[in-house]
Amino acid sequence: MIAIVDSGSTKGDWVIVNNQGLEYIRTTTIGLNPYFINSKKVIQEIQKNNVLNKLSKKLTKIFFYGAGCSTIENNKIIENGLKIAFPNSKYYIKHDLLAAAYACYNKNPIIVCILGTGSNSCFFDGKIIREETPSLSFILGDEGSGSSLGKKLIKYFFLKKMPKKIHINFKQEFNLTDKKLNKNIYNNPFANTYLASFSKFILLHKQEPFIQKIIYDSLNEFIENQILIYPETGYVKLNFVGSIAYYYKDILNSVTSKYHLKIGQIIRKPINNLVNYHINKIIK
Repeated sequence: MIAIVDSGSTKGDWVIVNNQGLEYIRTTTIGLNPYFINSKKVIQEIQKNNVLNKLSKKLTKIFFYGAGCSTIENNKIIENGLKIAFPNSKYYIKHDLLAAAYACYNKNPIIVCILGTGSNSCFFDGKIIREETPSLSFILGDEGSGSSLGKKLIKYFFLKKMPKKIHINFKQEFNLTDKKLNKNIYNNPFANTYLASFSKFILLHKQEPFIQKIIYDSLNEFIENQILIYPETGYVKLNFVGSIAYYYKDILNSVTSKYHLKIGQIIRKPINNLVNYHINKIIK
């Protein structure tokens, strides 16, 4: 049996197919991002998943695409965990950008954008993937992402720059103090996921002009910092994967229209397209 995995920072989608390419079962784990977890944590998360635990000796190949899997050292963290959890399997560990590229590719060159917990982008021509800028993570980068939206929202709350109604709703829902915030930022290995969790509040209040401006500004920063630098911008379509792109597609369309950019696909979860790509192009 073969596992195809798309793992972001928050959540990992696993699809198990048989050797004939027919889907067997699906399951999820937390996001296994090697910047925030070690090999021991990878093993623990897999072993506490009943579906994966039962298949531990039956998997023969694992195609793992993960956030943070962009260096040999990081990939080793995932590989060392998978080796223990699935002792009879071969491992193919790649960056989640490649998964997004496979999920969006339709025989024409494209620019692929990830807008989820974090953000990233690349150019893909069907063979070669190219990044014009490095991912600077949630501290220095990740414009347009859930963590970026969360940071903006929290900042405006503490600076008392929110409209009164939104400020009251935020305070009632989170009861957030600076001490709680500092604890969850400085003592939390999943600080980026914590920040992104506040984007749920943004989604609930999406119709408020103040919230719409936060979303617009964040997406505009993504386009300015991560997309306009590509020489192919304006000539090829932008394709997006991730929950932020999906839920705010109307605002995303407004931002891209400002720069006369064309959008191709907007996919919330790339796993379905990724599985089809493997069945048709790789597993054969």
